Amino acid sequence: MSLIKVDVVSAERSLFEGEAKFVALPGESGELGVLPGHTPLITRIRPGTVKIVLADDSEEMIFVAGGLLEIQPNHVTVLSDTAIRAADLDEGKAEEARRRAEESLRNAKDKTDLAVVQAELEMLAAQAQAARRLRGIKRGVQ
Repeated sequence: MSLIKVDVVSAERSLFEGEAKFVALPGESGELGVLPGHTPLITRIRPGTVKIVLADDSEEMIFVAGGLLEIQPNHVTVLSDTAIRAADLDEGKAEEARRRAEESLRNAKDKTDLAVVQAELEMLAAQAQAARRLRGIKRGVQ
């Protein structure tokens, strides 16, 4: 069986380093799937979940708040300022942070403030969605 080396790294630490059969993640222009031998590529990624399918068909899920993706034929590297193992996501905290960000959006004074808050809202919405999806997977619902 052919495998691909995968590294998922945040500004704070490495969250995953290992081999996988398949990797799926939110690319800038849509969902990307990566198998061993993939054509080299460098692109930005949107906030969302990186799904890593291991050799034994188990899955590792990691939320990333956007970042960069580098694909080489036998190596995938995901670099993100913020990355959280899906099991550590807290939907309630993400929703509370989203409410605070929406309040900040209403109080934004200029375009720069507006852009920063909108980016934060997008990331928090993706984080809450990833937490809900993981909760559904744990219950056997997909």
